[in-house]
Amino acid sequence: MKKIAMKKLLMKKIVMKKMLKKIVCIVSVVICLFMTGCTQKADEGEAKNRLDAIRERGYIEVATEPAFAPFEFADPQKEGNDKYQGSDIEFAKYIAEKLGVELRIVPLEFSAVLAGVAEGKYDLAMSALAYTPEREKAMILSKGYYFAEDSAGHGLIIREEDAEKIQNVDDLADKVLSFQSGSLQELLATEQIPSSKEIKRVSSSTDAYLMVQENKADVAVSNIDLAQLYIAANPNSGLMVASDFRFEIGKEYDGTRIGIPLGEVELEEFINSAIDEVLESGEYEKWYLEAKEYAMTLGL
Repeated sequence: MKKIAMKKLLMKKIVMKKMLKKIVCIVSVVICLFMTGCTQKADEGEAKNRLDAIRERGYIEVATEPAFAPFEFADPQKEGNDKYQGSDIEFAKYIAEKLGVELRIVPLEFSAVLAGVAEGKYDLAMSALAYTPEREKAMILSKGYYFAEDSAGHGLIIREEDAEKIQNVDDLADKVLSFQSGSLQELLATEQIPSSKEIKRVSSSTDAYLMVQENKADVAVSNIDLAQLYIAANPNSGLMVASDFRFEIGKEYDGTRIGIPLGEVELEEFINSAIDEVLESGEYEKWYLEAKEYAMTLGL
């Protein structure tokens, strides 16, 4: 009996040792696979920034709101990428050529342009972007590349018939305001207009002008240079700039910029290098003047 019991005990120990070895082997394999996966992800993360990814895939996606002449606008007589025109579009072409990749323009409403780049969905936002503190938190903002030295600033666009009624922000308490959602003009209006009857946010500056033109709003808050371009191209619009008022704006807001997804420092360096090149050569100013004339012929 004792011999049988000892034999059973010995067999049980052998079985347990085999099971323990199997468990150790399985755990070791799992750990190795996990470590290999982590190492691969780390290596991929180090090797693949967005600039490298753009070059590897062979195209760059640029989000823009094509309703802000002369920076970006659409020629209805053209199709595909060719319909998108403007100084920013020419700059986007320059960037794509410098990278050696295809340019893909993604037309969106302005708020979607900002959100798309902030979320990393698109490579760049080129839509006459100005600096604002909120944008700086959501994306990298490039160096400024267009500075209007003789800029008329930002002000109020009204109907000619209201010239005596609306001269500054103190006259807006019972008026309906319109401005582009997510724009610098929205920030200025929020900070510097004490009160108004109603606010109507629209997707583009042109829509804000039309709101006033069609008596759906009393005032459009706008960049005056661009508003004057619209008024000159549409002489029967009945619009004018309230001549005695300008919004106060700090120097940090100067300059048109490019939006870049957060963390993409290699792409930021590349874009800033391209900006230096087009400023030094005077190329961007040339594109801007040509686009301004082009937009005028389209009534924009």
